[in-house]
Amino acid sequence: MSKLTISKEKYARLERLSDKNHVISALAIDQRGSLKRMLAEGKDTPNENDIVEYKKLVSKKLTPYASSILLDPEYGLPASELRHEEAGLLVAYEKTGYDATEPGRLPDLLPLWSARRLKEAGADAVKVLLYYDIDEGEEINEQKHAFVERIGSECLAEDMPFFLEIVTYDANIEDAKSLEYAKVKPHKVNDSVVEFSKDRYHVDVLKLEVPVNMDYVEGYAKGEVAYTKEEAKAYFKAQSDATDLPYIFLSAGVTAELFQETLRFAKEAGANFNGVLCGRATWKESVAVYAKEGEEACIEWLDNQGKKNMDDLNAVIEASCSSWESKVEVR
Repeated sequence: MSKLTISKEKYARLERLSDKNHVISALAIDQRGSLKRMLAEGKDTPNENDIVEYKKLVSKKLTPYASSILLDPEYGLPASELRHEEAGLLVAYEKTGYDATEPGRLPDLLPLWSARRLKEAGADAVKVLLYYDIDEGEEINEQKHAFVERIGSECLAEDMPFFLEIVTYDANIEDAKSLEYAKVKPHKVNDSVVEFSKDRYHVDVLKLEVPVNMDYVEGYAKGEVAYTKEEAKAYFKAQSDATDLPYIFLSAGVTAELFQETLRFAKEAGANFNGVLCGRATWKESVAVYAKEGEEACIEWLDNQGKKNMDDLNAVIEASCSSWESKVEVR
């Protein structure tokens, strides 16, 4: 196993984002377009202030139970000021979504921000989301490779940890929740891990999907099955073996219970993962409460169900996740 070699400053920043065991138990609320749509389901005309205020509530109420929080610079910086004093800060650098009228789901960065500016705004790390289909044409994927290389070099120059979030897809399969996509997902996810673990990208932490759709795993599926339990475990182990980098799991909007069960399953499979960046699985039910019933009702939900979700998740993290310390050395 080759260790990730980083500067003292990067190492110190990674420590600020982690708990005492060098595990990343981060809360994600960098959603922008999707959060606005969620608010609109309970409120006729949500405005930008609603997004800002909701993020502030989540940050204030739930960061006491997280090692760090992921926010965006467009709506999230006021929330960053209300986070618990011991919680680190990751900030998203990409524009939300992608241009659906063009092929390739090409990424773009926020034009008024840079790794330096995010650092000056108080960030401990830079996070970038990349939509990626390992089987898409070279013309598209080479653009994405160069895009990630540029960010990696920029973060290296600023001594900022670079968290790369990879969300896979198939350009020829419209429904990512379908059985058809479930069958190719392990290849899509795990081969992407191999690609972006290369030194040329200067990625410090991979933020990854689990390599299977748990809704199609034997014993978890309510209908059709794409993988036996043993096959699914083999895909988790293959994902872990595909990289020497620290990696953490994203929750992908599943329920809190299913995400926790998935982490236990990954541990049973022998996966050496180093934490989570958990978003909607923790707080999504409170969006409708905020939109329909207002701030006080949302605070009550966060103080009770939100805290329970965090406590339950933290218990699973403690039992399932490994320290990233063994994967990293200081230059």
